[in-house]
Amino acid sequence: MFQHCAIIGSGAMATGCAVILGQKGIPVSIWSRNEEHARAMQEERENKRQLPGIKIPDSVNITADMHQALEKADIIVAAVPTQFLRSALQKLAPALKSERPLVSVIKGLENGTLMRPSQVISDVLDQRSVVALGGPSHAEEFASGLPASVVAAGGDARLTRQVQELFNTDRFRVYTNLDIVGVELAGALKNVIAIAAGICDGLDYGDNAKSALVARGLVEITRFGTRLGAEPSTFYGLAGIGDLITTCISPFGRNRHVGERLGRGETLSQIVNEMQGVAEGVATTRSVHELALEREIEMPITDEVYEVLFSEKSPVEATDSLMMRPPKDE
Repeated sequence: MFQHCAIIGSGAMATGCAVILGQKGIPVSIWSRNEEHARAMQEERENKRQLPGIKIPDSVNITADMHQALEKADIIVAAVPTQFLRSALQKLAPALKSERPLVSVIKGLENGTLMRPSQVISDVLDQRSVVALGGPSHAEEFASGLPASVVAAGGDARLTRQVQELFNTDRFRVYTNLDIVGVELAGALKNVIAIAAGICDGLDYGDNAKSALVARGLVEITRFGTRLGAEPSTFYGLAGIGDLITTCISPFGRNRHVGERLGRGETLSQIVNEMQGVAEGVATTRSVHELALEREIEMPITDEVYEVLFSEKSPVEATDSLMMRPPKDE
C-alpha cells in the first residue's frame, strides 16, 4: 500500500482526490503553482475558489514548494488541465523519482501532439508506469460524501489494483480495467459532446433532442475510440456512458455550461474569460477534430462543435447541419 501521495494541481478534482485520501488517513501533499492560492488553502483548510464548502483533512498539506510536495511521495496524482500537463511535468521532473508511478485524473487530448495524458506523462518522464482514473466523478459531489463509482485503467494489472485499493472507500467505489486507451479517450471526447448538449440546453431544444444527441454522441465516441485501439466495451462502462451522462446533465459540468451559454448567443471568449476553472472540451475539440481528419473518422457532432467554437458558425446552423444529414440506418 502506498504511504504518501503527492497531487500535482490544486483545482476541484485535485482537492477532491486529496479529500478522499485524507479521510482515509493517508498523508497527501498538494502542489499548487500559485503560492497565494496554496497559502489560502493551507490556512483555511478549504479550496474556496473551486471547491467551496468542503473541509480539507488535516493530513493534507498544500504547498507551492515542489520539493516539499514531492519528497515523501511514493505515488503521484496528476490533476492539472491537459494543456498545462507537459509544462508542469517539465518543471517538476528534477524532483520526480523515476520509480514513482503516476495516476492521471486528466480528461483531454494535448493540442499539437494529439497525445492522451498518459502518453504526455510517458513522453516527458520516460515511460513511467501510469494509471488513468476515469468515470462520472464531479468533485463537488464525491468530496462531500455522495456515492460515486469510477474506473482505474492501466496496462500494469498489479499497479492498477494498487490504485484501486488506494482510492476505494465505502462511498467511492473503484473498478479496474486494462484499457487505458479507451478510458482516456472516453474521458476526453465526452467533454466535446457535453458542449453540444449544453448548446441544446441553451437553445431550449428539450429532452428529446438532448437524449438523441447523447446517444449519437456515444456512437461517435465509440467509433473514434475503437479506430485508435480501444475496446468497444469500455465505452459502455463508467468511463464511457457513465461519464457522458453525468457531464451532459450536471449543473457542475463546465463543458455543458460553455455550450449552454453559446446556445444563448454569448461568445466563446466572453465565456472563457468569466469562468472559474478550465473547460477541457474546448481545446479537446480542436485535437479530436484534427485527429479525426487525419484518420478519416466520421465525427459529425464533433465537426459541428468545432465550427461553432472556432469558425463562428451559429448553434442553430450547426443543429440544422446535423438534422439535414442524409437518412441512414442506426
